[in-house]
Amino acid sequence: QVQFVESGGGLVQPGGSLRLSCAASGSSLNDYVIGWFRQAPGKEREGVSLINSRGGDKLYADSVKGRFTISRDNAKNTVYLQVNSLKPEDTGVYYCAACRQSTVRCSRLSRFEYEYWGQGTQVTVSS
Repeated sequence: QVQFVESGGGLVQPGGSLRLSCAASGSSLNDYVIGWFRQAPGKEREGVSLINSRGGDKLYADSVKGRFTISRDNAKNTVYLQVNSLKPEDTGVYYCAACRQSTVRCSRLSRFEYEYWGQGTQVTVSS
């Protein structure tokens, strides 16, 4: 079973950047699609981005396209999310999780298809 630990969050001003990390233990990430999700207060958890097992295929929510970049280092068993040009609406707890379903199901970036959730890392964008 995979355990995830997210880190790298913090308080930043609008327009700022962060690099979020998702470190895995307990199992290799090589066989998983990994997704990043976020949850703002009072809102449902939403998919932000995903990357396939080899890192060749990536997908982004429309709200973050052009600003966020997902990558993975399988040797370090870690997935990253570079978040740039941050906006107040990006505020929330960011989580990573793994999908073992079909490519089609994982690509929906639905939280119901993902498992092994970490504790998350808080991102707050405010002036």
